[in-house]
Amino acid sequence: MSSDFESYEQDFAVLTAEITGRVGKVPKLVGDEKKQMVANVEKQLEEARELLEQMELEVREIPPQSRGMYSSRMRSYKQEMGKLEADFKRSRIAYSDEVRNELLGDDGNSSENQRAHLLDNTERLERSSRRLEAGYQIAVETGKNSESEQIVLLMHSSLHNT
Repeated sequence: MSSDFESYEQDFAVLTAEITGRVGKVPKLVGDEKKQMVANVEKQLEEARELLEQMELEVREIPPQSRGMYSSRMRSYKQEMGKLEADFKRSRIAYSDEVRNELLGDDGNSSENQRAHLLDNTERLERSSRRLEAGYQIAVETGKNSESEQIVLLMHSSLHNT
């Protein structure tokens, strides 16, 4: 039984070393290479989880007097697995940030670009506000002229009717 466990341990060690190397490469890759690497790491993480499950089963079959040493090793492997998954998640977040920046056309000078866009939009808004104000003034003057004309017409018609 312990020989199976030790065989699983060796497989786990090799697999986690490969995963660690690949996780470190994820943020440095681009495009399809990056997508492929992410898919490979996900597959290897699943394999590592399955190995841990097999190791757990082996530990359960070990006599209770010898089980303590194997149980502590299992805790260590589970912690290592958790660390690998967290590292992979961080590398994927970096990956998704890069994809987001690609899609949005963000080139790293986001605060400068945002400031320039904000200033442009502020100027555009001020110009539009001035045009609206000028249009309103014209409408008010046109309305006054129209009222004046109506008054003149009413006066004219009242003079002719009397």
